[in-house]
Amino acid sequence: MSALTVEPVPSPGQDWDDLVRIWEETDAPEGCKVEIIEEIVTVSPPPSKDHNTTAALLQRRLYAVVPEDWEIYQTLGLSLPGRGGIYIPDLVVVPRAVASGPGSTVPAEEALLVAEITSRANANHDRVSKVNGYAKAGVELFLLLGPWHSGRPTATLYGEPESGTYRVLETVEYGRKPTLPKPFGLVLDTGVFPIG
Repeated sequence: MSALTVEPVPSPGQDWDDLVRIWEETDAPEGCKVEIIEEIVTVSPPPSKDHNTTAALLQRRLYAVVPEDWEIYQTLGLSLPGRGGIYIPDLVVVPRAVASGPGSTVPAEEALLVAEITSRANANHDRVSKVNGYAKAGVELFLLLGPWHSGRPTATLYGEPESGTYRVLETVEYGRKPTLPKPFGLVLDTGVFPIG
């Protein structure tokens, strides 16, 4: 099942608040992810077991290196008003104080690390739209895990956003060990992630 548009977005001239209202009022089945990607409200089906296992394994490893005042979330909305988006990454690391503020989302630029795990239904969003959106928002590190990419599962780490573009810091096939730079300083064993 692929992501689908659930409702038209505001026409040009309508504002960000209208788009957020549509997002907040979208009634989706439990477990589905509702996002705004390039001003289109989308609903994606619940992720697979392998997808959830990958997120859980990554989260477990991150807990070993994040400071006490940071948190790791699997369903936190990140707002990107300049990109017409609210993304819900598979994992996001933000300071606890940021996530405890008012509202149902946090500004994407507050994220210290975002991770997306592609599936056949969302690969284009993750590999194109979200890479561009996170870079333009200034998210310091973006980890893209592609467990089924072209028959060769890969992990790509993006960083050093400048002028709305990331630099590819490292791309490895699953089984190799990319390093998340400081402040994480984590050597990540991608060989433990399921291949879907």
